[in-house]
Amino acid sequence: MAIPLIISADDYAQGPAIDHGILELIRMGRLTATSCLSLSPRWREAAAAITPEIRQQADIGLHLDFTTYSRPVRHPHPQLVMRSLLGRLDRQQLKATIAQQLDAFEREMNSAPDYVDGHQHVHQLPQVPDALLDELQSRYAGKLPWIRVSHPAHDGVKGWVISALGSRAMRRQALSRGFAVTDTLLGIYAFDSSAATYQKQLRRWLAMAGKEIGAGRLCALMCHPGLAGTDGTDPIRQARPVEYEVFSGPGFAGMLQELDVRPAKASQLFAR
Repeated sequence: MAIPLIISADDYAQGPAIDHGILELIRMGRLTATSCLSLSPRWREAAAAITPEIRQQADIGLHLDFTTYSRPVRHPHPQLVMRSLLGRLDRQQLKATIAQQLDAFEREMNSAPDYVDGHQHVHQLPQVPDALLDELQSRYAGKLPWIRVSHPAHDGVKGWVISALGSRAMRRQALSRGFAVTDTLLGIYAFDSSAATYQKQLRRWLAMAGKEIGAGRLCALMCHPGLAGTDGTDPIRQARPVEYEVFSGPGFAGMLQELDVRPAKASQLFAR
């Protein structure tokens, strides 16, 4: 039986080249989730492009943001991390910022998000899970969104740092409150690969997914694809068309078949 793997694209609504690339990969069956920046100036336009057919193929989530478009909580990522570690994020401002993003998502999608994760993994920084999970439980008690936990599997120093900034606490708190969660996050790298190198990394992550799922852990593969022409201010603009090229190509389809991995929607997996 093929190994189910959630393949989730970050940063939907950040820019048209990103959005078009993500939607095309969903239509191709290469992605099964995308998380949305609901306070982006182009969110209304981007949301309108998410058709019922797209929603059938992929989970649509909230990409919780405290570094790019958000208010009142908005800080450069290093400052945000330091404030959270010191317990200096204002709880009422956190709640207001989270509520604003959920309101914007609901307004355009006419539904709750299927899941929640974080732009630069901010959803699991200290202080954030309490406020986030409280708000989600208050709004969606009848059907909670699932949580993509950023707990990397052996991905070097960057993976260790991401994990150390709250993955275990987020997972523990979410499970205790009745949320479904992913166990392992794949796809972490320095955004500096050529297409050939990224394809090799992708093969390694698919192989790791087989081992993780064989051990009873549910995996999500994170990616950041986009078409050429991404906004020049985007710090990972060079990586996006590389990822798109690899995911859209025949090599990726061949790897899925060879390693017996199938892209899967988490909402369907959790419903079983």
